[in-house]
Amino acid sequence: MLVQGEGLKSEANEPGWEVDPEDDWGLAVVETVGRQLKLRREAVGMRAADFGVAVGYGEDLVYKIESGKRIPRPEYLDKADEVLRAGGLLSAMKEDVKKVSYPKKVRDLAKMEAKAVEIGVYECNIIPGLLQTPEHARRLIEAAQPPYSPADVERMVAARLARRSVFERDPAPSIHFVLEEAPLRRQVGGTMGWRLQLEHILGAGRLHYVTLQVMPTNTDPHPGLDGRIELLKFPDGTAAGRSDGAFNGRPITDPKQLRILELRYGTIRALALPPRESLAFIDQLLGET
Repeated sequence: MLVQGEGLKSEANEPGWEVDPEDDWGLAVVETVGRQLKLRREAVGMRAADFGVAVGYGEDLVYKIESGKRIPRPEYLDKADEVLRAGGLLSAMKEDVKKVSYPKKVRDLAKMEAKAVEIGVYECNIIPGLLQTPEHARRLIEAAQPPYSPADVERMVAARLARRSVFERDPAPSIHFVLEEAPLRRQVGGTMGWRLQLEHILGAGRLHYVTLQVMPTNTDPHPGLDGRIELLKFPDGTAAGRSDGAFNGRPITDPKQLRILELRYGTIRALALPPRESLAFIDQLLGET
């Protein structure tokens, strides 16, 4: 690997993303992209070391990307396209690479949310991912232990924000949230970050297809206290769900199991503040910032 003093980006600071070993589709995409990069490089008669110098990365990383062991960053593909005179063919692979860079479980969830006509979400300990601002999402992900690398943090933030495309669908799905009071009061990112997050939640809660409720801290115990619940309903009448506190947290589609989640979610909604009072509560919190 060439050192930073030689003007190249250090692999320690600018690595390609790791490939999820359980993501068969992702592995196939990354291997195909790597093979195309290698064939193109060899076709112009350029050694890996020289190519690394030209694109600004170490030789070791070039080999890892070409062998399908690392996911290349978009800027890597752009630079490779330019250096290898590929006429846009390599840059065109950025969209597939972008999808692969998102963790498989997040990508699968986003696919289901993109098809759903109804989405119901309850969160016990955090603001739901669909409602998080970029800064809020970044602070939460950075708080993980052991910590993620800076590259992985940005990758996970991008994946979380990509899910918000459900708000841009036409026709829009019916979306319902139940938020606990405690996370709403947690000043993630300081006073300004907290204020921006509350404003974002209020804006989403006022959309005509979104219903938002707040669960006060002084409410009696309810069936959502052991974790997150999400319910998705699709145009063909089928549904899917997941709960941290049921069925080992795995996604379910069995009607009997779904009825259990629907009962729990319905109980939570009944105990939470009505939508109008919930928005007024968040507006009051915003006045405290």
